[in-house]
Amino acid sequence: MVSEVQATRSAPQAARRGDWGAFYARGIAVCDFFAIAWAVVGAQLLRFGVSSEEEARISRGFDVSLNYTMISVILVVAWMVSLAVFKTRDARVIGVGATEYRRVAQATLWLFGLTAIIVFLLKIDIARAYILIALPAGLLMLLVNRWLWRQILRASRARGLDSYRVVLVGSASSVAAIARDLASAPSAGYRVVAAVVPNAPHDLVLPGRDVAVGSDADQIIPLMAEHEADTLVITSSDELPPQRIRELSWQLEPGRQHLVMAPSLTDVGGPRIHMRPVAGLPLMHVETPTFEGPQLFLKRTFDLVGSVVLLVVLSPVMLVIAALVKLSSPGPVLFAQDRVGLRGRPFRMLKFRSMVADAEAQLAPLLDRERDAGNHVLFKLKDDPRVTPLGRVLRRFSLDELPQLFNVLAGSMSLVGPRPPLPREVAAYEDHVHRKFLVKPGVTGLWQVNGRSQLSWEDSVRLDLFYVENWSLIGDVVIIWRTFKAVIGKVGAY
Repeated sequence: MVSEVQATRSAPQAARRGDWGAFYARGIAVCDFFAIAWAVVGAQLLRFGVSSEEEARISRGFDVSLNYTMISVILVVAWMVSLAVFKTRDARVIGVGATEYRRVAQATLWLFGLTAIIVFLLKIDIARAYILIALPAGLLMLLVNRWLWRQILRASRARGLDSYRVVLVGSASSVAAIARDLASAPSAGYRVVAAVVPNAPHDLVLPGRDVAVGSDADQIIPLMAEHEADTLVITSSDELPPQRIRELSWQLEPGRQHLVMAPSLTDVGGPRIHMRPVAGLPLMHVETPTFEGPQLFLKRTFDLVGSVVLLVVLSPVMLVIAALVKLSSPGPVLFAQDRVGLRGRPFRMLKFRSMVADAEAQLAPLLDRERDAGNHVLFKLKDDPRVTPLGRVLRRFSLDELPQLFNVLAGSMSLVGPRPPLPREVAAYEDHVHRKFLVKPGVTGLWQVNGRSQLSWEDSVRLDLFYVENWSLIGDVVIIWRTFKAVIGKVGAY
């Protein structure tokens, strides 16, 4: 009786495991329809009003007029078809990364580009304002809709639901590394349920929720069936020759189970990776980053324009902060400190003073105090006695860093970049960490939006080097947007 009840309770969960992608695709499709209809009908009402009988006439070889209600219906249907053709609701892209948003934008722009060509060829006399309202309004609503569904999916994945169920295969070290990375990012949608590690040590324990570990490579497919896994991830092929991997791919259920090869190379952005089949081999080409030419000019232009705009907008706030710092405690308003920047050259970084005037003189007795967990290079204290009451508020919202906009304007810093280190921190760097000096340090960066002072030293280095290797202007815009969320939140702000 108990087993029957358990089976009944687990049935919906088991069904959800297999079709979560279809469930979300249907929900997103319904919301996409209402978003498009709202934009198109709204554009028609704004342009023509409720009772308008205005028509669009085809001039080239046809004596045909189209009512705008008919045009709206055609546009809504075509828009939905375009989103389907570009696979914007594919389970592999929804919920994580920028691919979903990019496909939505591509489908929309492709549709309206095709519409413009048809209008030109047939000489259709259509109101431009109708199109100019519908296009941006519809795209904005679609992106908002996808963002809202993404929040729902992430909340579900945080509970262990609506994810790909993964079986890892490879060496103990590679399986443990991949399992750790996937467990740290549940929103990515890959939940490790089992692993096969030939010659696995008996004490091997993988991060995750009760991950079963086996050692027989012949039991991979039965293990996937036992744990209802739909994704096989091969982390290394030391124990699996090419023919064996090919046979495994043949045994996977078409359309439901997937084979994923996880290379040893990590922290490489998608735009730098290109798969090119050569002589039957799927070769992965990784482009090396460049830090000169048009990209450098584009980033400097972005910094100049952004810093000027922010200084103009925030100047009243900065004047108020300056007055409060001056009145709240003795000492200068600004605190200038030597930092290491581009190509290892020192520069003077500006901040609003958030500590007592003789903070540097009081540092030595504090160096032996316990720091953040794992951070053996950066000196950070949650309750630093040198910080003034006003300084705690400024640090809480990162307002003490606003004068760094002058550093950006002068060219010693960038709006987005690696964390600007102190000379004594650089003295403790390993050789590979010096790669961060290939770009200018930033007012904000991946370190700012991923935990700030709570990051371990290893995570701080990894994020800085990832930024250096994978910089893009769109990435800078996303980091600046995420910075506002990080500033409002409390994580790592001290």
